[in-house]
Amino acid sequence: MIISLITVTFNSAKTLRCTIQSVISQSYSNIEYIIVDGGSRDETISIIKEYEPRFNGRLKWISEKDDGIYDAMNKGIQMASGDIVGILNSDDFFTSDNVLAAIIAEFNRYSLDAVYGDVHFVRSDNLHKSIRYYSSRIFKPKLMRLGFMPAHPSFYCWKDCFLKYGFYKIDYSICADFELLLRFIYVHKIVTKYIPMDMVTMRVGGVSTNGLKSHIKILREHLRAFKENGIRTNLFLLAIRYFYKVTEIIKE
Repeated sequence: MIISLITVTFNSAKTLRCTIQSVISQSYSNIEYIIVDGGSRDETISIIKEYEPRFNGRLKWISEKDDGIYDAMNKGIQMASGDIVGILNSDDFFTSDNVLAAIIAEFNRYSLDAVYGDVHFVRSDNLHKSIRYYSSRIFKPKLMRLGFMPAHPSFYCWKDCFLKYGFYKIDYSICADFELLLRFIYVHKIVTKYIPMDMVTMRVGGVSTNGLKSHIKILREHLRAFKENGIRTNLFLLAIRYFYKVTEIIKE
């Protein structure tokens, strides 16, 4: 069973080595690694070329202008020839070297459409100190009406899911991942399983983790996702999620 792992880059030279190294270090090696670059002007392409021989033909990459991160993710999915598809952002890295092995073990053990697990956040100046732990343990599909979702960087599904139910909607600026999971899990009721494992280490400062404006945009795009998928909710229900998020913060 082949995992197609997709990393989207744009001027990612500062963090990309760490991301790629965590892929190389995985104990499960039956992977296809796809890097979709948006036309970087720093050393990103040089780093990709430096690591390319270490994948022995299992690395595909392109560098061209795109219409944002979700368009680039869709390009990667369309390039994928593997069975299972997952996303690893260019400023993130696998928390341990057996993440992909654990994912494949669950697909081999059960009849599943997708799996997901946990992630944690760190500051760029201290990658060993966790400041927030995002556990998907409590997730149930019905909680999506409150804005809850499994940790997207831990989500791996059959490529066929994208072919059946569609790709990321590129006219979302910040929450196309939520809309896609809502469509897959809540609307089409794909079969999922939680893996109690810290899969990905994420540096704070991602596109959807900063500031009041981003949270307002998240609420708006969540409401739009529910409307487009014919699901009734309201701002009060969505606000409940923020009370839970406080419990994820790890005190210094």
